[in-house]
Amino acid sequence: MLAPEREGLHTRFVRWPAILAISLAAAGTAEARRVPPAAPAPVSEDFWRDVLDPNGVEVTKLVEIARLAMKTHDDALQSDAEWAVEQRMRYWTDTYRLMRYARQLSPRNADVLAILGRAADELGKTREALEALHACIRERTPEKAGAEVLGRLGAIYLRLGKTDEAIRWLGLVSTGLRTDSVQALVHLANALAARGQVSAGIDTLINALPPMTPAYYSTELLLGSFALATLYDRDEQRAAAFEVLDKMRSTLQTQFGPLVQNALVLMRFAPAEDRHYYQALLYEVTEQYVEARAEWALYAAAGDMPWRGRALDHIHAIDRKLRAASATSATVPAQTKRLRPPPPPRQRRP
Repeated sequence: MLAPEREGLHTRFVRWPAILAISLAAAGTAEARRVPPAAPAPVSEDFWRDVLDPNGVEVTKLVEIARLAMKTHDDALQSDAEWAVEQRMRYWTDTYRLMRYARQLSPRNADVLAILGRAADELGKTREALEALHACIRERTPEKAGAEVLGRLGAIYLRLGKTDEAIRWLGLVSTGLRTDSVQALVHLANALAARGQVSAGIDTLINALPPMTPAYYSTELLLGSFALATLYDRDEQRAAAFEVLDKMRSTLQTQFGPLVQNALVLMRFAPAEDRHYYQALLYEVTEQYVEARAEWALYAAAGDMPWRGRALDHIHAIDRKLRAASATSATVPAQTKRLRPPPPPRQRRP
């Protein structure tokens, strides 16, 4: 057993490390109070994107693939290549299936809904197309849905015979002849004219066209200008229709017919019988009267069409022109053939 004085010294040496540790800990706590805590690391955008849309990257890639397929289809329509129906439908079938899968990954993606609506419409799936397009408009609001979505929705209602509903959606398309809006404006003008508001339909196209005669006609400008001439013709404003067509022919020269033909190919008419009217007018302007008469006859025979009387007027005018041309050619004496002199008789040998 240690002596009392040595026991106290031993106790002090044993307790000193503990006292030192407590002092250092207290000093560290005080220092920690004086130093402000470090700011938290910022959360990356990828983190929130993955939280809000975990399949966003995959859906974006699917949308890009679908848009490439649609562009391939649209470019082929403007070329001289003839596609089989099966080949065209294969593009839309693949696009439809891609967007069906993309919608499962991202049900509220507006781009997916817009492309799905177009693909379904091209495949004749009208109910699915209407549902997808309406869903797209709910996500974006009508003001931000875009001319292509609003125009396609209006065109579907036109084909269904719901003219008032079609005009309501087509009227939301902003004016201006752009690639995504020109067909909607033509549909709107034709729908207004078919409902008896021909002047309103003409004004729709006039407000969209440039005030001065352009030096170059884009595909959109070709379609809008020819549609205006067609409405003038339907309203029996022959001088106004001739003026529009004459400006187009003066600018385009020999390319007038082929370029207008390419523009009409891109248009999906509603009702479909309108294509005969447009095609007949183009044939007649380019003096292909036999083809024009056939197209006028197809339009007139399609049923109770609103402009059937005008089509019959064109048929009578073409018949008069062809009869006059035939009578003129009959009065011109035919060129007689120059007869060769008969060969001399063969002499007999003695």
